[in-house]
Amino acid sequence: MSDTTHFGFQTVATAEKAGRVRQVFDSVADRYDLMNDLMSGGLHRLWKRFALTRTGLRPGQTALDVAGGTGDITAGLCRQVGRDGRVVLTDINAAMLANGRRRLVDRGIVGNVAYVQADAERLPFAPESFHCVSIAFGLRNVTDKAAALRSMARVLRPGGRLLVLEFSKPALPLLEPVYDAYSFRVLPWLGSVVAGDAASYRYLAESIRMHPDQETLRQMMGDAGLEDCRFHNLSGGIVALHLGFRY
Repeated sequence: MSDTTHFGFQTVATAEKAGRVRQVFDSVADRYDLMNDLMSGGLHRLWKRFALTRTGLRPGQTALDVAGGTGDITAGLCRQVGRDGRVVLTDINAAMLANGRRRLVDRGIVGNVAYVQADAERLPFAPESFHCVSIAFGLRNVTDKAAALRSMARVLRPGGRLLVLEFSKPALPLLEPVYDAYSFRVLPWLGSVVAGDAASYRYLAESIRMHPDQETLRQMMGDAGLEDCRFHNLSGGIVALHLGFRY
């Protein structure tokens, strides 16, 4: 891996990126859910709902939600595996993980969920532990995305699948200038007004532009050892759901 990497549009030392990302999410953790609703007009809930229809999970199985933040995907996974199943929510950021645990407990989701502070690049689980692994809006913040994909593929059981829900490249040319204007003008303004932090939301907009496009990410998943990799564009490609399988 190179000695430098991107942090939004900035070039930084590779060793510094995780700490910088941690500072961003420490800053926005308390307003993260409200900002998601405001930024997407509530669409993030539909994107996550669509992802959950593609898990293939059955009652009694196991699932891992990587970089799961405040637990929206985890809640859906818990419903799918039922009381006899198990879901593990991980996040590298302690503040986000604490918020996720509090929100899930408040919703009465207990007993079949565990919480682990962990780095997506080095997941602390045995090989072939989970029937499904998901990461929603987290991969673009990972320093070494290829390592994270290999780590997630490693913990999948044979027959299991990885779901990557992430902002991507608009597939409609006319959508791109409107999306750019919204990302670089409206999002930082919302971040300033609602979360008191314009810089963090400027970084989030920039990180989306630096993330691999749909076809590149599909190839990266194949290189990580996954098979039959595919993607679904959502909202004109603003978001894409990628799936890869372990056979």
